[in-house]
Amino acid sequence: MPSRPRSRRLLPWLLLLTWVLPPLLALLGAAPARAQELGGTLERIAQTGTINLGHREYAVPFSYYDDRKQVTGYSHELMLRLLDGIKAELKLPALTLRLVPVTAQNRIPLVQNGTVDLECAATSHTAERERQVAFSHSIFVVGIRLLVHKDSGVNDFADLEGRRVAVIAGTTSERLLHTWNESHGRRAKVLLARDQGDAFRLLEEGEAQAVIHDDALLHAQRAKARKPEDWRVVGTPLASEVYACMLRKGDAAFKAVVDRGLERLMRSGEALRLYQRWFQKPIPPRGLNLNWPPSEPLLQLYRNPNDRLPG
Repeated sequence: MPSRPRSRRLLPWLLLLTWVLPPLLALLGAAPARAQELGGTLERIAQTGTINLGHREYAVPFSYYDDRKQVTGYSHELMLRLLDGIKAELKLPALTLRLVPVTAQNRIPLVQNGTVDLECAATSHTAERERQVAFSHSIFVVGIRLLVHKDSGVNDFADLEGRRVAVIAGTTSERLLHTWNESHGRRAKVLLARDQGDAFRLLEEGEAQAVIHDDALLHAQRAKARKPEDWRVVGTPLASEVYACMLRKGDAAFKAVVDRGLERLMRSGEALRLYQRWFQKPIPPRGLNLNWPPSEPLLQLYRNPNDRLPG
């Protein structure tokens, strides 16, 4: 029996391809097409399948390493939950995460130069920084206060005259301390520290009589001390600030996706559940418990997410 011509044997397969190939190509092309429409960071993420996330190493309980050198913390978990919205926006089934450690000194340049796409840690949203980077909806509310030894005699900023005060270089706390010092006749001697651990070392060893920083981070540092009961967070807040996620300026599409994700987390109660996990329960690596209920300004933020600066 003679065999069928080759063209006739291929016909069923060609018909199948005409049915299957167009929707398949449309599906594969959806993410790049959508990304090109949006441009900026979203386009780069879609083309590479990778997102660069900035994190801190020691900002307990916001963004830090646990005992297995894994990044964890309240802000870091919020950031990871935002990825679902980014994948949905770009119709991507998965994303490769590239975690980039940042410091108080280099976090803004790394966002500006594209090394980091999104940084959610313990970064204050300020008018000065708005000129360099963009900020998402706020994710936390803090006050600038003091950490002191219980027997130091320091109860407020007025007690800093003649004292040595440690502050982390490159933070808004440093700027506020210099401003306060100048307006009060340079009463305190300023000691610059590299990070939280370095600042507390200066305090613990007696080189400084106080550390000025965000109250949330001071409570965390107190909880990590060998004898937490020896240390107190004191003082009328020098200023109130909000933390937010940083991203590059001029990228409205990416900011909109991030803001929508944060709004969903806050209004659904997920952000509050994360807060309770990291501020009211034992956390890794040593089972510390900050025992710090959410403030009313933070609860208001959860009810009404926004990217406004504190008034």
